[in-house]
Amino acid sequence: MTATKTPNLYNSNIVQQLRSARCLSTRRIIHKQLIRPTTALVNQTSRSPVHRLLQTSPKNKESLNVVQHGDKETAYKNTINKKNSDPTEVDEEDESQTFKKSEKAAQASQINLSAKLSSYGKDGEGKTGGGRGEVWRLLKIAAPEVRTLSVAFVLLLISSCVTMAVPFSIGKILDSATQPDGIVFGLKLEYFVGAMAALLMTGAAANYGRIVILRVVGERVVSKLRSSLFRRTFVQNAEFFDANRVGDLISRLGSDTIIVGKSITQNVSDGLRSMVSATAALTMMAYMSVKLMGVLAIAFPPVAVGAFLYGRAIRNLSRRIQKNLGTLTKVAEERLGNVRTSQAFAGELQEVHRYNSQVRKIFGLGKREAFISAAFFSASGFMGNATFLALLYIGSGMVRQGAMSVGDLTTFLMYTGYAGSSVFGLSSFYSELMKGVGAASRLFELQDREPTISPTKGDMVRSARGTIEFRDVAFAYPTRPAVAIFDGLNFTIPQGSNVAIVAPSGAGKSTVASLIMRFYTPTRGEITINGKDITKLNAKQLRRKIGYVGQEPVLFSGTIAENIAYGRPLASRSEIVAAARQANCNFISDFPDGLETFCGARGTQLSGGQKQRIAIARALLKKPDILILDEATSALDAESETLVNEALQTLLRGDNTTISIAHRLSTIQRSDTIICIGTDGKVAQMGPYTELAADKDGAFAKLMEWQLTGPPTKKRAANIEDEDSEELTEEERMRLRMQEHDHAKGLTEEEKGEEEERRVMMTK
Repeated sequence: MTATKTPNLYNSNIVQQLRSARCLSTRRIIHKQLIRPTTALVNQTSRSPVHRLLQTSPKNKESLNVVQHGDKETAYKNTINKKNSDPTEVDEEDESQTFKKSEKAAQASQINLSAKLSSYGKDGEGKTGGGRGEVWRLLKIAAPEVRTLSVAFVLLLISSCVTMAVPFSIGKILDSATQPDGIVFGLKLEYFVGAMAALLMTGAAANYGRIVILRVVGERVVSKLRSSLFRRTFVQNAEFFDANRVGDLISRLGSDTIIVGKSITQNVSDGLRSMVSATAALTMMAYMSVKLMGVLAIAFPPVAVGAFLYGRAIRNLSRRIQKNLGTLTKVAEERLGNVRTSQAFAGELQEVHRYNSQVRKIFGLGKREAFISAAFFSASGFMGNATFLALLYIGSGMVRQGAMSVGDLTTFLMYTGYAGSSVFGLSSFYSELMKGVGAASRLFELQDREPTISPTKGDMVRSARGTIEFRDVAFAYPTRPAVAIFDGLNFTIPQGSNVAIVAPSGAGKSTVASLIMRFYTPTRGEITINGKDITKLNAKQLRRKIGYVGQEPVLFSGTIAENIAYGRPLASRSEIVAAARQANCNFISDFPDGLETFCGARGTQLSGGQKQRIAIARALLKKPDILILDEATSALDAESETLVNEALQTLLRGDNTTISIAHRLSTIQRSDTIICIGTDGKVAQMGPYTELAADKDGAFAKLMEWQLTGPPTKKRAANIEDEDSEELTEEERMRLRMQEHDHAKGLTEEEKGEEEERRVMMTK
């Protein structure tokens, strides 16, 4: 068999055409296969990506022939243009690789991310303006510690003055060697050296105190900053958490606060020390020789300009690095939090590649920072050394001419070294300060954001008892404003009633609960409790009056007792035990530590039924005026569901209002009233179960039929006449639908019997 290279179609024009392709399968071909040369075997079914693309439809046979015999680029462009002519038109052959977009998809594409934090902080990517204001605000973070920092500043002055006295003293000691008496400042040499040793010990003690104070102040500033930001984050509304990933918020609370804390304490201290040292050194150098000082001044402007440019580049890089670190934390948090799912699908390698891809981005930015830093510091070092040599050359001539002594030249050169290191220190201070500004801009953005729903503002809520009413409520999630969930939703829930809310998947069952708990605000209409608009009530106090049991109960990594008492932290031990018993949490007796058993992260040490019953105990202990059960038994097996339902009966017997969001027949049947919401965002039907179930043409009956038997089948069509028989009771009709459901699932006779027993248990 002869191997031959495919025609050379990998030029930039074709690549550009394919990159702009709107067809997903086409984009995959260009990105994964087409840009790599491919070897195809003649007269074999294995073909190059070119052939596979053109053979996807009979319409492309002519193009394939052209590709094989000439004018390849034109044929390729025509093929891509055909695919991109209308993105909603999909050939029959392509249906297995994509979905035809619905009208809802076009609406969902109109997203609103106004609540999303910028990855680069308040300035945004690539912007360098506003630095002065950010620096000032960054320094103001340490304002409460100004007294302590003043003590550190005094100690800094003492240690710096001692350090700056060393070169001058060394020069005088060298000059005294040429004198017969060896007197230095009126003291014999040995006494002068002893005095200098005492002075150096004083400087060391001052430096020790400065470092300790600044480290303690730095940790205190970081702790306060983290607490403030965490509190600020926790009061944000649901819209904020819909638009922002947890990993990015963790990065801001973690690494960003560390950088900011270091920048305004340790870094500022080092900068002030360098500034004092540079000022003292330059002053002494000017005092000793104006001529040599002029030589030094020539080298200063290039270093200053380089330091400014370097600091600006470092600030932008710091923002990008912190942004990517946030993404890295986000990836790690999400993937490690769902590690079992990844392992179940053998996706470990895929997740490692995803993580490594982000690591490589950070490495690339770090490498770029390394090159920039190396260029600046090497150039600055060269300038410093060249200046030092020039000073030594000119100073030696001045010594030969008698214009200055050897001691004075030595002192001047030592001050030059001190001044040079101080200038480098100021450069490092500036670059680190710019890193702090880059991190602080991300913190300020979070700190300045006001929640759209304040948890503490509004009228006091003493009780949430009373009629719950939805009046012409319209709602769309803030991140998807074009996708309407409700449009003119109206219903009333009397005080003390037990109501079930049913709807097709995605029609807004859980959204009703979110609106009642004030996680979101309706775009139109109002929701009232006992005649009061809940948007005017204190959201935090309102939520204290509402108990919530979700489909997937969330437990925290504490003990069982701590999780039960989460809604009432001051509850007594006896109250916790009573609530656990009411919720059928008898499994606690099987644990060696009882109520002090640790649940693990997200309750991983407990089964689904155990977690659900603890969640019910948590709601019982709270004694809520309104209880919301969001499909609380949907993920449980028959035994666990029975125990949970028994626990729920305790709640339902109370005088609180119960709202059950459910699709299970057992949950729906025990409700006083059923509210069926249609796909149009309005109430389709409302009434007791027997009344709605009797209306076979109603929305509720059709919804139950779909859930029980699935989509229409030939088997069902054959049994329609039996179902329509007026001689059958509603229970017999339901049993017939159940049997059709079992048949559609392909259950054996034994499995059908077990399923029937389970349904009987659920109904009871």
